[in-house]
Amino acid sequence: MNKNFLALGLAAALLAPQVAGAEGFAINEWSAEGVAMGGARMFAEDDAANVAYNPASITKVKGEVMKSSSTYLSPHGSYKLYDAAGKEIEDGKNVVHAGWAVGSYYVRQINDKEWFGIGAFPRFAMVSEFERASKASTNAFFSKLNGVSVTPTYAHKFDKKWSAAVGAEINYVGLELQKNLVIPTAGVNGTTQIEGESYALGWNAAANYAFDDKNEIGVVYRSRIKHSLEADLKGYGTKSPASPLVGSNDVFGNAYGVVTLPDSWDIGYNHKFDKKTRLELKATRTNWSTYDALNVYFDKSLIGIPGIAESSPSAKNWSNGWRYAIGLEHNFSDKYAAMAGFAFDEASIPYDGGDFMVPTGLRRTYSIGARYNDKKQTVAVALGWMDVGSLDFAGHATDAYKSAHAYDSFTKIASISYQRKF
Repeated sequence: MNKNFLALGLAAALLAPQVAGAEGFAINEWSAEGVAMGGARMFAEDDAANVAYNPASITKVKGEVMKSSSTYLSPHGSYKLYDAAGKEIEDGKNVVHAGWAVGSYYVRQINDKEWFGIGAFPRFAMVSEFERASKASTNAFFSKLNGVSVTPTYAHKFDKKWSAAVGAEINYVGLELQKNLVIPTAGVNGTTQIEGESYALGWNAAANYAFDDKNEIGVVYRSRIKHSLEADLKGYGTKSPASPLVGSNDVFGNAYGVVTLPDSWDIGYNHKFDKKTRLELKATRTNWSTYDALNVYFDKSLIGIPGIAESSPSAKNWSNGWRYAIGLEHNFSDKYAAMAGFAFDEASIPYDGGDFMVPTGLRRTYSIGARYNDKKQTVAVALGWMDVGSLDFAGHATDAYKSAHAYDSFTKIASISYQRKF
């Protein structure tokens, strides 16, 4: 093994920048090729990003490979707010706040039977922003979840048909939530900010089975991950005697919360029509029911009225859901290839569990891409369009509306990847 290359690969994976996704917690944009094929990329040949899409397929990598990928996501959308009588009281749009999904991967073939790989990529992330003076801001005017998973992986090829992998997951989340706290009956008008981070451990396992040279199936399981978040709490009053936070004084304290990120199953099928063209199908089951609440508890009162602001309860009760994807890859020659994909994401957010942190309904993603490769290097680019369905959700106790309707939402996607073999 070239120790310098190994050190460089590990550094590239572990030092990947923090990321923020868009339009939903679940991130599937782990490489340009993966974006181009709608996320249906579990059986790629000689692709270091297999660490993310299907760890059992790192046995398809020959030698030593490093890869980096960067995906740009730009969310757009509109909303309407209604009072208790169903009358529209506000309409607006989100502030366009683009996010980046960055992936770094390293895979090395140890011998004919064993492989080692490591990746750093986002599984869960989001960013959303709305006008600070809007009524929507009483629910959330800025929300960001930075996320990255580092996944050291061992894979074994048993024979020509079977391969399997197992890996650990070191998951990082950095959470920032900002909202306006308005309680007219208590004369309260101010702004709150919660900002913190957490590390937690999980694991994954995968297996592939090849029926013959043209047909292959695979399955990947990723465990749930429980985060105990410790955060800084900041409350800023308006300095108006008629509408203070704790007598017009700013409040600084600590906040605590527990969030369980869901476990998931990927099931994939690969069919090679010939040496140039192949088709992948993929279904992902995500157990979003683990995201039952986002309750945050404070060690200081924001407004000095017991039982009102010593905590920020927020029931979610999301339902489990499926994501379906299809991807097509065609090689025009030994150097040039084109890809296309489509994905459909079920909506998992109930009426009583929605908010302006993740105002997302069902999602349809259309994508295309191209790749160039020679014996040492691979460059790929992809473009995608995510049509985000509408979502209706109820207001919370301190929101300045009773119900909301998010609509005309979409996300622009652009991605580039570079891979080098050693």
